[in-house]
Amino acid sequence: MAPKVGGTEPGDEHDFAIPFEGVRRLLQKYRNRDPDKVALVDLDQEKSITFGQLHEEANRIARRLHAMGAQKGDRIAMLSDERLEKLILWVGIWRAGAVVAAPNVEMNIAYISEILRAVKPKITLWSEELEVATITDGVGGDIVKFSNWEADSAGDAKSDEFFAQVAAEPAAPELDVDYGPDDICSIYCTSGTTDKPKIFANSHMSHWSFGLCSIDQTGVGSEDKTLEYRSFGWSSAQGMSLMAWLITGCTLHFARHFSHRRFAGWIIDNGITFSVGVPTVINMLINKPLDETGKNFPTLRVMSSSTAPLSPDRWNRFEAMYGIKLLQMYGTSEGGWICGNRDYHSRMGTVGPPAKHQEFLIVDENGERCPPGVEGEVTLGGPQCAVAEITYDGEWHNIKGKRMHLGDLAVMDEDGFVTVTGRLKDLIIRGGVNISPMELDNVLLRERRILEAAAVGVPDDIYGEEVVCYVVPKPGEDLTEADVRAHCDALLPAFRRPKEIHFIDEIPKSDRGKVKRDALKARWLESRQAHWDA
Repeated sequence: MAPKVGGTEPGDEHDFAIPFEGVRRLLQKYRNRDPDKVALVDLDQEKSITFGQLHEEANRIARRLHAMGAQKGDRIAMLSDERLEKLILWVGIWRAGAVVAAPNVEMNIAYISEILRAVKPKITLWSEELEVATITDGVGGDIVKFSNWEADSAGDAKSDEFFAQVAAEPAAPELDVDYGPDDICSIYCTSGTTDKPKIFANSHMSHWSFGLCSIDQTGVGSEDKTLEYRSFGWSSAQGMSLMAWLITGCTLHFARHFSHRRFAGWIIDNGITFSVGVPTVINMLINKPLDETGKNFPTLRVMSSSTAPLSPDRWNRFEAMYGIKLLQMYGTSEGGWICGNRDYHSRMGTVGPPAKHQEFLIVDENGERCPPGVEGEVTLGGPQCAVAEITYDGEWHNIKGKRMHLGDLAVMDEDGFVTVTGRLKDLIIRGGVNISPMELDNVLLRERRILEAAAVGVPDDIYGEEVVCYVVPKPGEDLTEADVRAHCDALLPAFRRPKEIHFIDEIPKSDRGKVKRDALKARWLESRQAHWDA
């Protein structure tokens, strides 16, 4: 029997009095420990900042924000892509006791002005690379641009550029401002690929426990050099990379986007020890192998994979190809890490045991706990979860302590490892029998000539729903419908086999790499209507 790893259930005796430290104390600690240690590395701009410099800059930013009238708890909006200045400002805003609101300007650009009007920022800081007039339409408060941060730059209190104003502020004496675990720290949005993004607020304890779970799962410590290439507008990048860095005082490297061409160089040149991963990136590295193998990455001990499921076949193939340990994790924007394989305790094909600071429970249709081996819906509670949802009318709905029902289906084995089996809304019910489309996806991907695959349920006059599969063959492979049927016949019972198989060029996915099954259903219905019309 494997040892119990992390996670609690409602009613368990546990203590959420988690040791907590704020930015003020952390920056002082890292400045005193090693002021010349590199804290943040911007791989695109090829510049960095040390912990000593960051300590002073954060204090100057805090003083400047307070001089502009910002107080503890005020919201400060930040509009920028991923760059060194964004993270310097982020730390400075927290040092001022204020709340960071940093929506993803790339993915949520159509809704930025609405989001900001709902958030009601005291100050909006924007990167001069943006066309700010449109996205700040109707937004109140001060709106100030920022450009480049440079060490020891000359200050100008009368400048219209924020870093020049900051440089004119003294770093000492430090503001006597701090925050507690229950104070709001971050306002963020979900991806919003099919509708307006939802807006949530996290407390500092939400983020802190999210970071502690990231550290527990990845094993990152103060000497690590980590890599992030996702937007810090997403809560997953905040919890995995920003908070793990802040809690440990490691060195965080980041880029605006993943680059297949530059990835190996990032790892080798910077001695990266841990890198985030998503299934899209893992699949790119498998389908278009790098010249380098694990032997060329002696420092990189582990990569994560999250935001969407990764099939066991792809997981195994990646580890065999590169010799790098891969950890599948499972989280949600408003709940933090739900489950995660650990660098010391993992099982291929699962999302790992429940996260350390998570009240995890799989329930049946009556809300009762499912025993091991029985599928049910995932529900969450505990300190990682968001404390408020903000409407577009600017109303804050308190959700602290309320149990979250995610709509995800999962099963836990006797050893505590969890396997996500699908979504309630995506579940195919054929003749009263539940069929997981994710299970069918994984079966299809075991055919070596299939690059991508996705199963959906479509209306059927006899069974209620039937199984339809969409398949993307690997380039250059000769794959027929008969081949796919033979593969399914060998691995699936008759009632789970697809009635129809369609070949397409690409499986539609969200920006987070999740299959858009609704889009595939719509595609099927359109083709059926076209057939009837003909």
